[in-house]
Amino acid sequence: MIIRRIPFSFIASVALVLLSFGTVDCSCLATETITPVLVIHAGAGVEKMTSDQEKVYGAALAAALKSGYAVLQKGGRAVDAVEAAITSMEDSRRFNAGCGAVFNHEGKVELDAAIMDGQTRSAGAVADVTGVKNPITLAIEVMRKTSNVLLVGEGANNFARQSGLEMRPPEYFFNKVRWDALQEKLESEKKKLESEKKNSTQKKSSTSSSSNSKPEHKHEHDPEHKFGTVGAVALDQFGNLAAGTSTGGLTGKRWGRVGDSPIIGAGTFADNDSCAVSCTGEGEWFIRYNVASDLAARVKYQKKSVVEAGDEIIHGVLSKDRGEGGLIVLDRKGHYSMPFNSDGMFRGYIGADGEPHTFIF
Repeated sequence: MIIRRIPFSFIASVALVLLSFGTVDCSCLATETITPVLVIHAGAGVEKMTSDQEKVYGAALAAALKSGYAVLQKGGRAVDAVEAAITSMEDSRRFNAGCGAVFNHEGKVELDAAIMDGQTRSAGAVADVTGVKNPITLAIEVMRKTSNVLLVGEGANNFARQSGLEMRPPEYFFNKVRWDALQEKLESEKKKLESEKKNSTQKKSSTSSSSNSKPEHKHEHDPEHKFGTVGAVALDQFGNLAAGTSTGGLTGKRWGRVGDSPIIGAGTFADNDSCAVSCTGEGEWFIRYNVASDLAARVKYQKKSVVEAGDEIIHGVLSKDRGEGGLIVLDRKGHYSMPFNSDGMFRGYIGADGEPHTFIF
């Protein structure tokens, strides 16, 4: 066997090159400073409010921002900051999530939530869960402890119990304001049904010919319908993004209806290569247009800013089809946007100054 000697000078040159590359990489990592940012929303379609009410809701938003940002200031991860912010809103009876959630048609509270890690694209979500104090935490458990993405109904409830999550009895979720809203909706549905029956009877007895007319099918948009959801997007000091959303859905929802919030790509999405997004509004439209991932694709492939991409989606794509709502979006450079096409949207951000900034209208 012939052993060929490699000149020492060659070895030294290679070593220096490798060392220099390593030095450059380490130096960049050591000197790069990323300022954490947290952006939240708590529902679109806000009605007019008194100044006192604005202060109360503003304080609740500020508390959520402070809770989430405290995690980031301590060097915490984006996912954990999102959880902290959303948990704060789930524990507030001001918003349609957690103990402040609306009632379904049968007078029960069914909760949805989702989380997505922009670094790994790992995701977890739950839908139609009951008795779970903090659905966002359950979504994170799904992401971290199972190979699944979405769990629903009693299966998700069982997983929550097995995971040792906090459960609460139905009384914990009772909210008189939400209950009264359900009663109003049920009464409205009753009157509408009676009116339709009356009109149907009149048409049958009418002698006017209508056999050649075609039925008109169109989307009936209720201008008085408001949307409640809470969400958060975060950028941590490591440059990682995360997005989360939690909701009680629509007042009087039926048949196990699920909106966009727990649907990855529709109401929730995060990817370090583009941005983090959390949506709120008329969920069916956000699902149909795959809003969250569409926005991220515009940022990633068309190189659009989060402001431009967000406006295109909310004021272009959705508005053309009468889809109502809003979203929050954040990229790895700390740029964010909070567009909406409804009357208002509970929202806010916190960044370098460490002070919460909240808005409603």
